[in-house]
Amino acid sequence: MRFAASVVLWLATTVALAVAIPAAWTQRNVVDADGYAAMARRAAGDPALQSAVAAELTTRAMALIAADGGGGHPVDGSQVHGAASAFTAGPSFPPLFAQANRAAHDWLFIDPQSGRIANQWAVDVAPMLKDASFQRILSSYNVKVPATLTVPLTVSVPSVPSVPSGPSGSLSLRQGQLSRLDTWGPRVSIGAAALSGVCALLTLVAARHRGRALTGLGVSALLVGAGGWPGIEVGGRYVNDALNRTTGDIRRIADVMVGRAEASLREWLNVTLVAGAALVVFGVLVAVLRGLLRSKQPS
Repeated sequence: MRFAASVVLWLATTVALAVAIPAAWTQRNVVDADGYAAMARRAAGDPALQSAVAAELTTRAMALIAADGGGGHPVDGSQVHGAASAFTAGPSFPPLFAQANRAAHDWLFIDPQSGRIANQWAVDVAPMLKDASFQRILSSYNVKVPATLTVPLTVSVPSVPSVPSGPSGSLSLRQGQLSRLDTWGPRVSIGAAALSGVCALLTLVAARHRGRALTGLGVSALLVGAGGWPGIEVGGRYVNDALNRTTGDIRRIADVMVGRAEASLREWLNVTLVAGAALVVFGVLVAVLRGLLRSKQPS
């Protein structure tokens, strides 16, 4: 009876842990606005992302100059791109990039309020173009950066059964569409973590041999950590389908952000693997010590 209870509790621990790890990572790095902004700020140090953002900003700056007639002077595109590259490599870029990503995050995760409804998912690059790196060049062409300058993030994304799609079959994102994740994400992550902890403790209580129980819990962590790697590959296919709806420099920026996210999740899985291996070793040691103590007891 105790063995059957231990097995059931071990299975429950494994399942709960398999939910808790990705749920906790998603809550911290995707659902939570501060966590997502922090990840974007770290990604801003990637040279590939800096290059893509510099190219996009160069395009927007050149468009502003062209719209104002270039101040009557020929436009030196290499000079504009040089300023953009200097900006993205400088210290003022990471916080502004994080700010833009936070705004994009809020558009998806926060319900629209009266007077704040926006029909398109986009980021405002005006704060970046107002940086001193650009102002010197734009001022020479008598160009004034507008209060807002939005850049669309996607043209369309693949439709899914749970969300209505338009006539073309592509999904039209709407403001606040992921607001339920903002509500339920913390509950799911905390609940799954608490459940895995309770089930692990009950497994130890129900088990006849604590060493074997600890080893079994270590195996659970190893299974979850190892299983997460192919899970990332499978999920990456769906993410790649969504990224295919972006174009040009936005796609390059999104690729870097997704790569950073995958690397972060793999770090969590690696920590889970290490913790599992440590539990297995500890469980074996406990079992060995228990056996030695029993052998020394008088018969």
